Amino acid sequence: MSQSHGLVPATDVGPATQAGSAERDLLQSVVETARAIFGAAASSVLLHDRDADELVFQAVAGEGEESLVGSRFPAGRGLAGWVLVSGEPMVADDLRKQGMFARDVAKSTGYVPDALMAAPLAHRDRVLGVLEVLDPVEQSRSSLSELDLLALFARQAAAALAVVTERRRDEAPAEVRVRGLELVDALRDVLLNGMPPQGPQGS
Repeated sequence: MSQSHGLVPATDVGPATQAGSAERDLLQSVVETARAIFGAAASSVLLHDRDADELVFQAVAGEGEESLVGSRFPAGRGLAGWVLVSGEPMVADDLRKQGMFARDVAKSTGYVPDALMAAPLAHRDRVLGVLEVLDPVEQSRSSLSELDLLALFARQAAAALAVVTERRRDEAPAEVRVRGLELVDALRDVLLNGMPPQGPQGS
């Protein structure tokens, strides 16, 4: 485990979290869609590097998108770490009153949010990472139904990521990318209609 307690700048990502182009396209679409639907200042996907026991920024939309991808911090830190370990979604309306919030990590990113929503990227019996939405509009952050919707979206995003990763072994890159974009469309339906998409299906 890394001895660093704060954010480590972007470096080469370890094998456990090294995303291919199809995965990057999928995750970027996930954060952009989540940010747009929840009216957030930023959204990010952090994947768990199990070897280093760190959370790694894999996709960012909004604040920090030009510098954060590839940055990492210890998996046990902050609210994202709590979501990863607990496997439960959470919302914090006022981060000034939230003791678990890793303010030093947020400061090192150049953006300190006032509120956030986060949900685990859970697939089968494993939590792959965390989907965060920073400073969502107030009606989103205070609504239990919106948090449930984010959690549903995160579960579908994790399943889509798993499908795309598995298909990468057997399909040509163009085919994987097309499948990934199809899954993103299905994920958008989750946020827009509040209903689970028909996919992703297994191989």
